[in-house]
Amino acid sequence: MRKRRRVAGVLAAAAMAVLAWGTPAQAATPVPTPGALLPNATSSAMSKLELTEHRVSATTISTLDGHLPNVGVDTVLQSANHPMYNSSSSGCTNTELAARPINPSAASAYCWDTGDALTQQFVPQGLTSSGDADDDGMWGTNKVILSGWTNNNDLASSTADDDGLARVAFIDANTPGAFKYRWVLLVVPTEGGDDFDKLGSHLGGMVWYGNKLLVTASRGDDSDNALFVFDFTHILQATVNSHEIGQVSGGYSARGYQYLMPAIGSYSLGGGCSGASITGYPCFDGLTMDRSTSPYSIVANEWRTTGGDAQPARIFRYALAAPGGAMPLVTSGGKAYADPTKSYVTNNAAGLQAVLANNDKYYAADALWGPGVHGIMWKMSNTGVATSHTCSGQVQANACWAQHSEGMSLWWSTQQLWSQTEWAADSAGGWNQPAVPERVLFSVPLKNM
Repeated sequence: MRKRRRVAGVLAAAAMAVLAWGTPAQAATPVPTPGALLPNATSSAMSKLELTEHRVSATTISTLDGHLPNVGVDTVLQSANHPMYNSSSSGCTNTELAARPINPSAASAYCWDTGDALTQQFVPQGLTSSGDADDDGMWGTNKVILSGWTNNNDLASSTADDDGLARVAFIDANTPGAFKYRWVLLVVPTEGGDDFDKLGSHLGGMVWYGNKLLVTASRGDDSDNALFVFDFTHILQATVNSHEIGQVSGGYSARGYQYLMPAIGSYSLGGGCSGASITGYPCFDGLTMDRSTSPYSIVANEWRTTGGDAQPARIFRYALAAPGGAMPLVTSGGKAYADPTKSYVTNNAAGLQAVLANNDKYYAADALWGPGVHGIMWKMSNTGVATSHTCSGQVQANACWAQHSEGMSLWWSTQQLWSQTEWAADSAGGWNQPAVPERVLFSVPLKNM
């Protein structure tokens, strides 16, 4: 989520030609290809991607567990209190349906409960599922999708108290056409486990691996954290329902949410991210999992603030350790450092919201700015020019992907790519009322990509 996404100079005139919501005046030529991925593996470049591991002490975690009931994923799903609407039902609006990708078309799609479809306080970002977590795509007996939403700092009414709020929708995906979900607040332990506070960072991408959840801190925090780590064996239930977060009179509150997940660790960069240069520390944004590598790996990408001009942006990998360990990333040399295994630079594709990799092919979602404007799905590699689908009737001939798409996740056992869209802006693309709902959760067969 950004105030204005990258619209290169070549796009600006055509983007202004949109006469009505989602209805372009005329089709134009395709957005030029960003070319092949370029290796970016010099020692200097790789050093900026090194992550330092930090663990919350076992004593802190057990202390916090002792203050609140520790529940599991099953309990959260069984208490799901928000319906989702299948795209074939009357629960989806025309603008939500229009947000789906055009080419390739969605195999399935779901719209959110009304309050979440229209809220401007939170916006959808990262996406992952039990299809990442385990080979069979199940978490116990459940199929689960996790949708991460972050506080909208671009909203005029957002306060310092709201900054850094992050929540995750635990979606019960067991019954096609009848999804439902429950919110869980992400927090960090404080005072040796006697208290907790909000995450305190913009939630970007997410990956569920084994019993761990990795979340990018895409705007960083005071400790230069790039990733936070959560554990599915530590989902706690609040004992007081109030606006506060943490210890209150009579128990513990989670801003009105019934459930919370405390971080059990993090990974930090060597300094604050810049977001303006490929030579500095990256601002982590998207995060996906690649099960086609050995060992499995995560793929991260940065989103670059470019002032309206297309600039290079980095895509990089880290190896995953065997599931079930204290922390999820491979560290080397007996030190608590996770080194990148690969690093690339895109050529003029800076507005990437997520990058999914499979068998050395990189699927990069480029979200173009503008009300009703579809994005581009680039298919990239390090050996050839990027390609994209084309479609008719759009402002750009290859703007065929979903509108303002965010996180992606490949459900490995079914080979379905899942993603979600972000906006509930007004008709001019600002965060004002009335909100126009464009949020949809959808899947596309990977073979069609």
